[in-house]
Order: sequence, then C-alpha cells, then structure tokens
Amino acid sequence: MKTSTIARALAAALIGLSVTGAPKLALADIKDYEFQLVEPTVQAGADKIVTVRLVNKKTGKPVPDAVIFASRLDMAPDGMQEMATKVTSMPGTEPGTYRFKANFGMAGRWQLSLGAKVQGETGTLESKLVVTAQK
Repeated sequence: MKTSTIARALAAALIGLSVTGAPKLALADIKDYEFQLVEPTVQAGADKIVTVRLVNKKTGKPVPDAVIFASRLDMAPDGMQEMATKVTSMPGTEPGTYRFKANFGMAGRWQLSLGAKVQGETGTLESKLVVTAQK
C-alpha cells in the first residue's frame, strides 16, 4: 500500500513539474506586425523606389519572407483616390525589407496600401502608409 501511494505522489509531482517547468509558448497575433516606411519621402517622377520594413512590434525585429499579395498606390491622402499608379514589387536589399517601384506623377501625399501574409500566422496584415513625393 505504501508503494502505490509513493508511486502516485511521485507521478503527481512529475506531472506538476512538467506543467510548471515547461517553457511558455509566445503566441503571436497578426496585430503584432507592422509595415514601416524606410524613407517617408521620394522625388516625384518615374520609376521611384519605396522601401518598407516589416517588423514584429513586440520584439522590434525585422520579419523576412512575408507574402505581399496586394499593393496599391494612390493620392487618397490628398482627396484624389482615383489618381492611382501601377506598383511593381522588387526584391528587398536586406531581410525584412520590401521594395516597390512606382511612378509618382505629381508632388503630394501618396498612400501605399499593402496586404500581406506573415509566415506562421493566421490572418492578413493590412497597412496604409503615406509617402510624400516632392518636386
């Protein structure tokens, strides 16, 4: 009888130790990520490059390998949503950066809208960044 009581106590202690001693998994959320402009201004004109960085807001680290499936550039901040231009995705120069080539037909504020999937996360990251084109 003593042996079974000791065995049960030992089993309960091991289970308790494994539960409390197990490392806690950090559960991330798609809201923990954000796009940031590397440079908020560009020169107005053709074939200008806009670079954005995707970061984890909790750690501050860049996030590589996101899949950007939607991009749009228009003048919505200046009330001209209909003035949109083509955006071409280009390879980033360092991990966590994403580059886009576009024609900034006139000076003013342009909105870069992005939709992306972050590897290992559920949901879609949507972002709207304002780039200022100068003469």
